Amino acid sequence: MRVDLATLPADPERENEDFAAVAPGAAVLLDGAGVGGAETGCTHGVAWFSGTLGSLLLRAVSASPARPLTECLANSIDHVRSLHSDSCDLTYRASPTSTVIAARINGERLEYLVLGDSSLLLEDKDGGTTVVTDRRLDEVGKRLRGPVDALSTGSPEHSAALADYRKALTGLRNQPGGFWIAGPDPQAAEHALTGTVPLDSLSTVTLLSDGATRLVDRFQLANWRQCLTMLASSGPGELIRRVREAEEGDLDGRRWPRGKAHDDATVLRLAVR
Repeated sequence: MRVDLATLPADPERENEDFAAVAPGAAVLLDGAGVGGAETGCTHGVAWFSGTLGSLLLRAVSASPARPLTECLANSIDHVRSLHSDSCDLTYRASPTSTVIAARINGERLEYLVLGDSSLLLEDKDGGTTVVTDRRLDEVGKRLRGPVDALSTGSPEHSAALADYRKALTGLRNQPGGFWIAGPDPQAAEHALTGTVPLDSLSTVTLLSDGATRLVDRFQLANWRQCLTMLASSGPGELIRRVREAEEGDLDGRRWPRGKAHDDATVLRLAVR
């Protein structure tokens, strides 16, 4: 299995809150989230949360191939909770959270898990593409983000509207009718999207944080087939470069309304055969 990885923080002066790693036959990608630099109740921070959870999850899925991915994630969330429950306020509404993608080769099949709005691309040998993305956050967000999208990104008014939007989202986090994401509660793992695919049908498996999928799902400057062709010819770094180029041309978010002008972007591509 060949591995290609690229990642870039939204701001070179701040920590990258994405995390991606591979082990023989397994891969994980997490996109950590707080509330825009606000207090999280955690002394360690969002990058620590996503990195610690990602490391534990990769170990769990690799060491226990018979254990379902949802169980691996629930146990890993519980382990992270035990590491900082004595020092951090895990009941705080803005405590760190993270999207999760896990993929594992198990015999003749690929198992996957997706929680939150990162994306998994499964490219089959006939050139078809299956995109697995948890859209529940997007569906909730559409009902709430009108005031954010109407304002210039980075303006004081936009920042205030964004703070209100994020506060509203936290009230719907890990709730029926809301959206599900990895945080302090292991039960969130039960709501992940999961599936299996015959391994011999696949050509590549690609894990992307939503900062990298912007080129397709927000900017609509490419489709998934073009995205995969770019990855095959030029690698993950080129995809992220194209995302940054588009962002730089629309820093005020007038063409493509968004909460942040730039976002952490990570692409992890696995060539299966």
